Amino acid sequence: MSEKLKVGILGGTGMVGQRFISLLENHPWFEVTTIAASPRSAGKTYEEAVGGRWKMTTPMPEAVKKIVVMNVNEVEAVASQVDFVFSAVDMSKDEIKAIEEAYAKTETPVVSNNSAHRWTPDVPMIVPEINDSHTDVIASQKERLGTTRGFIAVKPNCSIQSYAPVLYAWREFEPYEVVATTYQAISGAGKTFKDWPEMVENIIPFIGGEEEKSEQEPLRVFGKVENGEIVKAQEPKITCQCIRVSVLNGHTAAVFVKFRKKPTKEQLIEKLESYSGAPQKLQLPSAPKQFMRYMTEDNRPQVQLDVDYENGMGINIGRIREDSIYDYKFVGLSHNTVRGAAGGAVLCAELLKAKGFITKK
Repeated sequence: MSEKLKVGILGGTGMVGQRFISLLENHPWFEVTTIAASPRSAGKTYEEAVGGRWKMTTPMPEAVKKIVVMNVNEVEAVASQVDFVFSAVDMSKDEIKAIEEAYAKTETPVVSNNSAHRWTPDVPMIVPEINDSHTDVIASQKERLGTTRGFIAVKPNCSIQSYAPVLYAWREFEPYEVVATTYQAISGAGKTFKDWPEMVENIIPFIGGEEEKSEQEPLRVFGKVENGEIVKAQEPKITCQCIRVSVLNGHTAAVFVKFRKKPTKEQLIEKLESYSGAPQKLQLPSAPKQFMRYMTEDNRPQVQLDVDYENGMGINIGRIREDSIYDYKFVGLSHNTVRGAAGGAVLCAELLKAKGFITKK
């Protein structure tokens, strides 16, 4: 147990913080030793601070119940207890930027679920199977921050997980124009049906800020490190609509694609099913054995049947077919709070540990 890295969860009482805690129970490399949250939760045990707001389907892990929650704003005190932190704080974007940099400057690596630093030029935004090479930019970030060990890495928005990896797997066919509509679960807003009864049997055709993220973030993931910063790719051009639907967990996307080098359907399926990245090669603890699977049934993927594929870390693809206007269309499904949020960040931290960026203090 003592060989495990000591982990702090910033914003540990919220839904994503809770998901971090549930995913890290019995993790082979990481142990949650510190939980920090707002001043109103500080001084209470984790069990007391969360109270009746535990939103996971599995019970609260016994190991965290009696941990006394610290004040997330007491940066030095929290940082002194841990080897690195996951960030899921609920603050304004400017406040998140400032507090994550403050933790990094204590020589504490920060792996963030938040969007605040996704466009900071020297902060890598990582889907570990796609752009693990973006960790090269961390050296430049450390130089800017004046640190030897501390840095920030982020994961992208949950909405892109069900289609961006697909487009990357097909990159040799040069996808250049994409139309995507995402059908997004309410847990993406940190809600359950108990919290948000008006979402039962409802659809809301607007999620603030989501469409810009869904159009632009894949291009940063597909980009290159140049002169100490990440330069986003220019293609494919993506236009997106994001719709909130009456589903608890699981973001579905309906996607249309034009290619410069039009492939066959069989080639598209082969590229998906054979695709693997650094997490599979390194056999990281949270890595799905098969990152993407193609489902041949006309009525798949379905949220209820497929969202937990590979413990929620895999991507489900179905209904690849030729289109009358675009070249092909397909449907994708991913787990938004596992692959899309906390699980993606845990996998990112595993990658950073395996590459030597996160070590014991």
